[in-house]
Amino acid sequence: MPKRGKRYQEAAALVNREQLYEPRQAMELVKQTAKAKFDETVEVAVRLGVDPRQADQQVRGTVVLPHGTGRVARVAVFAKGEKAAEAQAAGADIVGAEDLVARIQEGQIDFDVAVATPDMMGLVGKLGRILGPKGLMPNPKTGTVTFEVGKAVKEIKAGKVEYRVDKAGIIHVPIGKASFPVEHLSENFRVLMEAIIKAKPAAAKGTYLKRVVVSSTMGPGIKVDPAALTAGKAGA
Repeated sequence: MPKRGKRYQEAAALVNREQLYEPRQAMELVKQTAKAKFDETVEVAVRLGVDPRQADQQVRGTVVLPHGTGRVARVAVFAKGEKAAEAQAAGADIVGAEDLVARIQEGQIDFDVAVATPDMMGLVGKLGRILGPKGLMPNPKTGTVTFEVGKAVKEIKAGKVEYRVDKAGIIHVPIGKASFPVEHLSENFRVLMEAIIKAKPAAAKGTYLKRVVVSSTMGPGIKVDPAALTAGKAGA
């Protein structure tokens, strides 16, 4: 196991690895343990009691964090005519159709989220092998295939994030920056966890929230008490 640096060791010393913290305590600690020279991202990792191999146990959705993530996403929109104009007016960074497809096929993928109107999906489908592995393919389930492109762009810019269980049964989602006030991190955390709890598949049996950990980019993991979340105290 590689030796940790002095900064990490100092941060880790502040955390009791055996303790399950109340949500607000965890947010206070994650700020204290973010000791890097840059504004670290605060991320939540949730291990769920689901079998991701089963179609009826998938957990995926989107949620708009009330205080954003601290980073404004670059949005590309596949649209034509009035819808293209609507996307531009809403603040989309890139808007196009065949020209945007060609641009991506040439390797120019300078955006974080892609949105498309339903009538454009036949064209966008050609990019499946390129955008799919990067998690950038527009999808109706995440609200990125819609005729309401203006609304979609504004929500993404405001802090809309996607949560999706991976093959190991874990969800990773950023909820802000270490520079955020504790109140903002707490509220973002609460909104995210409420969405994940609400998305529990009916087929999931046993304990749903197995483990919840919050950490900064370079900091140690801080365990959050799952019982406090299911008791409706996610932001307490």
